[in-house]
Amino acid sequence: MERTSVYVISGFLGSGKTTVLVKMIQKFKEQGRKLGIILNELGDECVESHLFRGEKIYELLNGCICCSIQEDLRKTLDIFMTQNNTVDVLLIEGTGVADPVEIADTLLHPFYIDKFQLKSIISLVDASHYFEYQSIFSSTKEIRDLLRDQIISADYIILNKTDLITEKEKEKIHVKLKKIADSKAIITFASYGNIKFDTLVEKRDLAAKFPSENSYKKHHHISTLKIENIPNIQKIDLEKWLNGITNLIRAKGIVFDIENSSYTEIQFAANQLKVKEGLNTDYNKSVIILIGYKLNKAEIQKSFENRFIS
Repeated sequence: MERTSVYVISGFLGSGKTTVLVKMIQKFKEQGRKLGIILNELGDECVESHLFRGEKIYELLNGCICCSIQEDLRKTLDIFMTQNNTVDVLLIEGTGVADPVEIADTLLHPFYIDKFQLKSIISLVDASHYFEYQSIFSSTKEIRDLLRDQIISADYIILNKTDLITEKEKEKIHVKLKKIADSKAIITFASYGNIKFDTLVEKRDLAAKFPSENSYKKHHHISTLKIENIPNIQKIDLEKWLNGITNLIRAKGIVFDIENSSYTEIQFAANQLKVKEGLNTDYNKSVIILIGYKLNKAEIQKSFENRFIS
């Protein structure tokens, strides 16, 4: 029996993983491939699930796929091994703090290696914030180590958001990536996740690159906080509040847009709040998921209530 092709998509928070995943889904469907999708979220809710309506999707929540919920990953792979859930291609998007090596180890376990063929580990790098994340002044050692791990493990690296940097900066980052990455890794440039699909999915098999047993148990002290029952908030007020949260890396969610009388998707990274208007979804509640390094949840919850509820 032909093995299911597996593509793992990794990259730090806000690097554009979901954008690339959506584009890959579209291309594979145009080829008539039968898809399975595994989405991993650190929080207990995936606020981007509306992007994958109609797909065979499994959401692994409340932890990182490579550590605290690795058993859930195995159980999900078991589901795809059953006759009724057979797929041609399995796409796995880890959290922004997932180490792809550990996902690879699971796929290369004797239980799964005859069923799944790890074709590629695709890591996205946010060009617009690369130097910030590498700086000892604006980042942590845990984040720098994680970014390095994601680059080292990849066979295909996408330097994304290059439209936001200069040619000189792009070349400087490219040189640094080549020093870190595997010598056989492909490094390509992209804006808005636009990449050459044929190159991305060309025939590869990564079985020889990784050990057969999981020997990497890293914990990066990344925590999440889910804020619900959010009142109608002005964008400027929300942005100010998010910028005041110590050690916050990323925030995403859905809030009610007063002006357009509809629910709106938000993304916050590198001190900037971005709003996606006209969200095509039946999602009917507001929620924000905060992702950061050792977040003080009690303090954050109190500051939210003092600012927006009181």
